[in-house]
Amino acid sequence: MGKVAVGAAVVCAAAVCAAAALVVRHRMRSSGKWARAMAIVKEFEEKCGTPVGKLRQVADAMTVEMHAGLASEGGSKLKMLISYVDNLPTGNEKGLFYALDLGGTNFRVLRVQLGGPGKHIIHQEFDEVAIPQHLMTGSSDELFDFIAAALAKFVATESEGFHPAPGRQRELGFTFSFPVRQLSISSGTLIKWTKGFNIEDAVGEDVVGELTKAMEKIGLDMRVSALVNDTIGTLAGGRYCNQDVIAGVILGTGTNAAYVERAHAIPKWHGLLPKSGEMVINMEWGNFRSSHLPLTEYDQALDDESLNPGEQIFEKIISGMYLGDIVRRVLCRMAEEAAFFGDTVPPKLRIPLILRTPDMSAMHHDKSSDLRVVGSKLKDVLEISNTSLKMRKVIVELCDIVASRGARLSAAGIFGILKKLGRDTIRDGEKQKSVIGIDGGLYEHYTEFRTCLESTLKELLGEEVAENVSIEHSNDGSGAGAALLAASHSQYLGVEES
Repeated sequence: MGKVAVGAAVVCAAAVCAAAALVVRHRMRSSGKWARAMAIVKEFEEKCGTPVGKLRQVADAMTVEMHAGLASEGGSKLKMLISYVDNLPTGNEKGLFYALDLGGTNFRVLRVQLGGPGKHIIHQEFDEVAIPQHLMTGSSDELFDFIAAALAKFVATESEGFHPAPGRQRELGFTFSFPVRQLSISSGTLIKWTKGFNIEDAVGEDVVGELTKAMEKIGLDMRVSALVNDTIGTLAGGRYCNQDVIAGVILGTGTNAAYVERAHAIPKWHGLLPKSGEMVINMEWGNFRSSHLPLTEYDQALDDESLNPGEQIFEKIISGMYLGDIVRRVLCRMAEEAAFFGDTVPPKLRIPLILRTPDMSAMHHDKSSDLRVVGSKLKDVLEISNTSLKMRKVIVELCDIVASRGARLSAAGIFGILKKLGRDTIRDGEKQKSVIGIDGGLYEHYTEFRTCLESTLKELLGEEVAENVSIEHSNDGSGAGAALLAASHSQYLGVEES
């Protein structure tokens, strides 16, 4: 009996040892996987690094590309397009002006009543219209006839006291957010459609001519006095409220910048110098690229799989369309190589662009003790449940790495514009104010991004110069901004209202 008891004890002890060994091995394997996941995050953070020295190199490269793009067509990755906007709003504009904002599957029609000096925008109304799917791939006539009819319907709702002065034509600012070869302030030919539109007979046509023809057909007496894009509208809206605004930047789904250049500093401009001596330049800065940009293998993969490989590299690391997807790509690698979410890779994690930047922003801003917003976003968007607090903290850290890189590079771009204009230093004690108008959902709603951008710009400028440079939110450039440009390029400028 004693031998049996001893034998049982030995078997039990062996079983306990084996179980303990399994636990230890599991823990070692787990800690090995965790270490691998952390190594992936650390390597990513290092490659995304934006020390001030690097940001200065990016800003210098931006300035060099700006000079090259102004010197000749095709001389730079930056198109540096001449906008023909040589009169920005002053704040003294008066009267009723319209805007049409066409840039996606919906378009907006707006009217603003401007009150003149000190009164600014007295009244504003708008309507939003969905474009039927079949019109996005039909004929040019069908699309512009539909838009003209909606404009006429909107004009018919002008309330008492909000009419143009007797004998005057209504005037419209047209924001057309598709690639256009601008020919004058109020004409431009369509280069190609994007965003799901494909109307072949409109390509190569003057879009203002097409709209004017459609308005004339139905007897709508309205003149398009400015054809602009949303970035120039942002600059105009900012300048209307503050005459120190020198540049407009869009940081939203996409990104772009426009600024006021001295006309004599544009070698490729062969026309008469404008009376104002100034010309607004549409940089198309999303296409900027430089060897100094901190790019990673995740950015390379995103670019390779995009609709426009090799193009819009700056946009792909700073704008709202892509930030969330960069986070997803790093998480996917952690899942594949370090079993970060368990033994299988969550299927949703493999879907490009499924993690949107608003979701990333919500996780980044989660201040709850258990990071429950991070938990719920992972569950709702990626169908990943049972995440530990430790894992959630790593995900917030990833969001911070991606957002900080984007914000700091955006600040470097703005610093590059200030350098080009000689506003990055104080000359002979003169303290000229420089204001940058920024619009777009990324800047407006992603607080951590905005705060990081603003503090980085101060860091680059230095304390003394930073006192004279500020950023203002310039709202609705594509709508109100376009109406203001219609006013500043009105055919009735200098003619007193009767």
